[in-house]
Amino acid sequence: MCRYRPPSTGRLAKPPEPSDRTVTIRDTLAGTTAMVVWHRGGVNDVERPFVQLRSAVARGDGSAVVAVIPELALGDVAQLAGEGLLIALAQGSPGAKELTGACLQALGERGWEGDDDLAAQLTAALGDAPPPALRAVPVDLEELSWILEGDGTSGDGRLDLLTGEVWSDSAIENAEEFPDVDDSERWLYVGCEGSHEGYRDMEDFLATVEDDERADKLSIAVSGPGAFRRFRDVLERWPEDQWRFYAFTEERRRARARSWLVSAGVAAVPPALARTT
Repeated sequence: MCRYRPPSTGRLAKPPEPSDRTVTIRDTLAGTTAMVVWHRGGVNDVERPFVQLRSAVARGDGSAVVAVIPELALGDVAQLAGEGLLIALAQGSPGAKELTGACLQALGERGWEGDDDLAAQLTAALGDAPPPALRAVPVDLEELSWILEGDGTSGDGRLDLLTGEVWSDSAIENAEEFPDVDDSERWLYVGCEGSHEGYRDMEDFLATVEDDERADKLSIAVSGPGAFRRFRDVLERWPEDQWRFYAFTEERRRARARSWLVSAGVAAVPPALARTT
């Protein structure tokens, strides 16, 4: 296993795009901004649809989004799928409207923070309601979550409301030249809120572990100081649960970042959609 970390200077680096040969999922344990990368000569049948959906969203391929969503449990990936469906609807991909209805149902049944915000965007994209009265910005929600739920080592950050780029304070300080971040029309302050939500993700994930022995070991791991690192170390014993956890917490972080933006008057637009339209 190798870990990818953004550099200490410059804009937050973009990780390699996921593919069928390399699986990339953010490691949010211990509040890091790392990437977990498995090189396993291909992914298994359970993981492959998720990887394909993630890749389709990243490159803005609405037809590919529509093709892979039926292979997934929408309740597990409703945020990622919904982001992809915003792309598919804008591109007029056949089947997108029907899948959007199913995604709306999944979002409503799940009811996580941020799910109703995405539902409002999807409903507007279907033409069934006016767009939310928010400023549309092409934001990478995962990048934003690096700042919102990071460990604080890079400080707080800023969101460029013109480009959607996310900058950490440390990156801004090390940049040779940088626009005036006090311009509120362009820059949105992003405060690091810490890892408490990440801890709740671990607790909530425990309820999904069916093996009693594994659940007991993980429950012990999350108790007391150093819980994030212990949980990570114990979870590595069971790759299938490790995979599920990374997918679970990525979805949760994506939803929370969307909700945070809405509270700031911003609607997150898929960056790939902004590039292809």
